[in-house]
Amino acid sequence: MIDTSVWLAVERGALAAADIHAITRQDPVYLSPVNVAEIRFGVEMLRPGPQKQRATAMLRRLQRKPQLRITVETAETFGLLAAKLRKVGRDPDVRVNDLWLAAQAIQRDFRLLTSNAKDFADIPGLQMVILKLP
Repeated sequence: MIDTSVWLAVERGALAAADIHAITRQDPVYLSPVNVAEIRFGVEMLRPGPQKQRATAMLRRLQRKPQLRITVETAETFGLLAAKLRKVGRDPDVRVNDLWLAAQAIQRDFRLLTSNAKDFADIPGLQMVILKLP
């Protein structure tokens, strides 16, 4: 699975698709509904104009990627993660999107490719691949 930060880095040219392929090799790459929600929010916050048009086109391209569904099992994993974080004094409420991405990855035993390691570092059971952006 790929974190939204990485999708954006590819779209902005900071990473090449070949960089992602070098890591994932033949493994499939998935889009989460969470990625779509985060990007849609960003698009809607832009003023009308060329930047918003480019961002909208990017979202349409991403929506053609294979997508993972959020299922009842994902929700169970999300609830367990949120409870574990709360029990150790972390506030899961401010990290809802990150927790949904992590829940999807953990549920399916996938690695999460991210450039924001600190956002996911304390999530138990999450396998990450951390990319350093230029």
